[in-house]
Amino acid sequence: MPTANQQVGNYQTVKPLAWYKELNPQEKRTFWACFGGWATDGMDVQIYSFVIPALLSLWKLSKSDAGLLATSTLLLSAFGGWITGILADRVGRVRMLQITIAWFSVFTFLSGLAPNFTSLLVIRGLQGLGFGGEWAAGSVLMAEVINATHRGKAVGMVQSSWSIGWGVAALLATALFQFLPQSVAWRCLFFFGIAPALLIFFIRRSISEPAVFRNAAVEQRGLVTAVRSIFGPRILFRTAFGSLLAIGAQGGYYAITSWLPTFLQTERHLTVLSSGGYLAVIICASFVGYTVSAYLNDLIGRRLNFIVFAIGSLVIVLSYTQLHIDDRLMLILGFPLGFFASGIFSGMGAFFAELFPTPIRANAQGFCYNFGRGIAAAFPWLVGMLAASLPLGQAIGIYAGVAYLTVVAAALVLPETKGRDLATIK
Repeated sequence: MPTANQQVGNYQTVKPLAWYKELNPQEKRTFWACFGGWATDGMDVQIYSFVIPALLSLWKLSKSDAGLLATSTLLLSAFGGWITGILADRVGRVRMLQITIAWFSVFTFLSGLAPNFTSLLVIRGLQGLGFGGEWAAGSVLMAEVINATHRGKAVGMVQSSWSIGWGVAALLATALFQFLPQSVAWRCLFFFGIAPALLIFFIRRSISEPAVFRNAAVEQRGLVTAVRSIFGPRILFRTAFGSLLAIGAQGGYYAITSWLPTFLQTERHLTVLSSGGYLAVIICASFVGYTVSAYLNDLIGRRLNFIVFAIGSLVIVLSYTQLHIDDRLMLILGFPLGFFASGIFSGMGAFFAELFPTPIRANAQGFCYNFGRGIAAAFPWLVGMLAASLPLGQAIGIYAGVAYLTVVAAALVLPETKGRDLATIK
């Protein structure tokens, strides 16, 4: 006789949205609040990628200056994620979700008012604090609200909303730069970043703290004690290898996405990269990758899913850098690139939530994911350093290979957490 999980799995094979219909109204509202929060976070962050050409032209920025603006956001997002996690364990997940959404929305808007490079650098750095914090609060909130059977799918589907936000940013940029002068369009694009703040009103009226958090005896500890709590003897192993998992996934992602366009344009002399078609393929593939990975998390387990997507990402980056590719093949390969490189992130929210006990869950989850982001921010620089003595394609392949093999190693060492009751984790 099939088990309950097998029955659920068979039912979902026929009706993939059956899990969503099983959610109660509070769970559905929480899902859409977190989905919207991460989508708008993605929109606000990705806006900058469409502004870069205008700033290079109008402000005569160097490429290193443009890269520094991006790096400042990533580095401070690492601190923002951890700080938010610590506070979310003290004052609540919902409250910190509201604060971080308001934070990154306001500073994205203020980016449009920046008069020069220095001011924009400061504003972008401050925006990064909210950018990192939103994931820390939202992913924990979603994981704690949803039952174990559907946790991987629900949290993974929330992660998929990043590609929705990316797509919205692309559409806004296309429209604004089409109808407005460049000097006005880039500022207006940043002004649209205030829109996510409207989501706060929905969250305040509709979302409550998860029961597992309300029922937990959360000790109001000092900052130093809170920091130490995720490095204690019982927790250190999970914190260390969870961080390695995040470093590998994000390091591989940044090594590929930061340098692959330059490699294909300068060394392979391909032109399709400048087309909207290539970007559309990547964005659509990212959404599909997030979604498929979300379902696989509950079907095959967290660890195997990480391994499958890490190996897929490694194979595709080696194909890009080692095989002869023309414009047509490169466009085709854009789909598996977006699919694997993005899909690997779908399992992280559920997996990290299932590794740590409730009193330190947001703290530990915020640290692991965002410490990984902070270290991964150095990967584009390391690739550039290695490219001084090796061909760029080899440099990308080496660092991406190291990153994704790190994911595989960490996944093999960490325990399988599928189906865990969050209230029983010690």
